[in-house]
Amino acid sequence: MSTSNADAVTFSDLSRNPRAVAERAARLGRVRVTHRDAPDFYLTAADREEQRERTLATASRLFLALVKHDPTARALVIAMPEVFPWVRHLTSAELRDFTLELVEAISDAAELDVDATIQEVITGWRASARIKADPARYAQARTATSGDFGPVEVSA
Repeated sequence: MSTSNADAVTFSDLSRNPRAVAERAARLGRVRVTHRDAPDFYLTAADREEQRERTLATASRLFLALVKHDPTARALVIAMPEVFPWVRHLTSAELRDFTLELVEAISDAAELDVDATIQEVITGWRASARIKADPARYAQARTATSGDFGPVEVSA
């Protein structure tokens, strides 16, 4: 769901007039609270958040049931290129592995409240597809290495 500027308030607005901001959040379902020195957050009506959680749990259980009754996850695998066009660079086995891993991550989000895993799964498989999309980089990535390459710097 996207949020327009009309659905956003500043942290100062929330501090100065919490009742008006709360009424706005109740009317709109949620309001984005922007903060100059910290990440933004949402003020959401509890019943709306609970409904979103139930919706995610339902979708998760549906996907798990599909996989349970079709271990090849054929229907989901067929749908994946429409959602993630870059999967065309993955092998059939990799596409199936990605699909199953994504369904498991969706289940974790719904049942365990672990949301970050979904994006980690997508990002990891997209990185694999990106390397495989460039034959030269893919060939280089597949060459054997040996020895210690020293410390690795991780950038954000």
